[in-house]
Amino acid sequence: MLCLTGGTATRPTRTLNWYCKRTTIQPTGGAGMEDVLLLNGREQFVRQKGERHQTLPISCGAESVAGCVSQRACVYCGARVVLNPVADALHLVHGPIGCASYTWDIRGSLNSGESLYREGFSTDLRERDIIFGGETKLAAALDELIVKYRPPVVFVYSTCVVGIIGDDLDAVCKAAAEKYGIPVLPVQSSGFVGSKSIGYQTACDVLFNLIEPPKKTMILRKRPVINYLGDFNLAGEAWIVKSYLKKMGVDVNVVFTGDSRYEEIRRAATADLNIIQCAGSMFYLAQKLEDAYRIPFLQVSFLGVEDTAESLRKIARFFDESAIIRKTEEVIATELHRVTPEIAQYRTALAGKKAAVYVGGGFKAISLIRQFREIGMEVVMVGTQTGRREDYEIIGDIACDGTIILDDANPAELEKFMLTQGADLLVGGVKERPLAYKLGIAFVDHNHDRKHPLAGFDGAVNFAREVYTTVCSPVWSAVKGGVSRGDL
Repeated sequence: MLCLTGGTATRPTRTLNWYCKRTTIQPTGGAGMEDVLLLNGREQFVRQKGERHQTLPISCGAESVAGCVSQRACVYCGARVVLNPVADALHLVHGPIGCASYTWDIRGSLNSGESLYREGFSTDLRERDIIFGGETKLAAALDELIVKYRPPVVFVYSTCVVGIIGDDLDAVCKAAAEKYGIPVLPVQSSGFVGSKSIGYQTACDVLFNLIEPPKKTMILRKRPVINYLGDFNLAGEAWIVKSYLKKMGVDVNVVFTGDSRYEEIRRAATADLNIIQCAGSMFYLAQKLEDAYRIPFLQVSFLGVEDTAESLRKIARFFDESAIIRKTEEVIATELHRVTPEIAQYRTALAGKKAAVYVGGGFKAISLIRQFREIGMEVVMVGTQTGRREDYEIIGDIACDGTIILDDANPAELEKFMLTQGADLLVGGVKERPLAYKLGIAFVDHNHDRKHPLAGFDGAVNFAREVYTTVCSPVWSAVKGGVSRGDL
């Protein structure tokens, strides 16, 4: 609103505290307390271990505070990142071209065969379609694509505009499925419905509907079989983990969803165990499989030497077979002997450095805290987009005193806390990269935009090497000091 004074339009003066509140933190290594402005309503999503807030549980899983510029993505994006790596599926986005363009090859997942998933298809809705409806255009697109590519399964994603105009995705997909004799599954992922977490759940429901009940005839197997949930094979991580399991005497039926195929997904109910890497995206599916088919699940993490070794042992203990336990220890001993000397070199160079972590899921954040300790670094700020209450309880237990813990942070908070905490490095995703670089802080991508694996023992070496290369780069001596705490 403009105020008119003497014929001149001026904006009214208002204090920042009208929509912000101050919270007091103790900077790590600092001499005293420091006030940090938080958007009104955000105080419950920020805690500092060891200070007055530590007895209060952090809020999580809630909707983003209006106006905070959340780093979270939309429902459509969440569904897309989970389903996109299904390699032989046809993925059709029903909406404007921008939605398909934004998420084309969003996971960048590697595959060992079919590559149809890397083709981007959209109904490209225009103004006329939005006014008169896009169902006819969707039906025509399905006819053309199914005839041309002959996929075994089709995923059709709704977007915001489709949810608004009310196109009947279910009816169009059902008609196409009956016409061509293949599953054509609507993914009800209108972005405005909620956050990325809702998209994960929507994708899990779609995957669950593809899974067939196991046949009643008894299956005799020489080796136990598992499903590996929550690995999207960004840079071959799923292949690394499968190689460890094979040496242990355990077979993998399907990876949800990195380098997966429709037929593999269909027989997921025949597995003896589900293991979950990314709990944020796949915990819901694991629960549904346990409820429907009584398949137990374990939460694992193959990030870092410590967590990789413990996860392999956890799987071996579950099957409780002496041969598997013995082979597991042999695998761990061989890998540790190979990677420990190189990691030790990086640890010497990185000792005393400080890291900030902002990632999607809580379990990844937990593993990264441990992994940084393996290379001699302290995590001084840690946050997630979709962390659960149990994740934050573990983070609170293992984090050092003074660590800032955030849920659903915004860019202003991340920048301020990185400077206040004296971070030398930020680990995050593509949206966080510019925040670090403009502050003169090193950055490591732990999300989609990379082509070197960070899982397993080899991944631990790659991570240590990348952290060392970026933190110890001489470029920072030319830019350090360019931004001070008072500038934000």
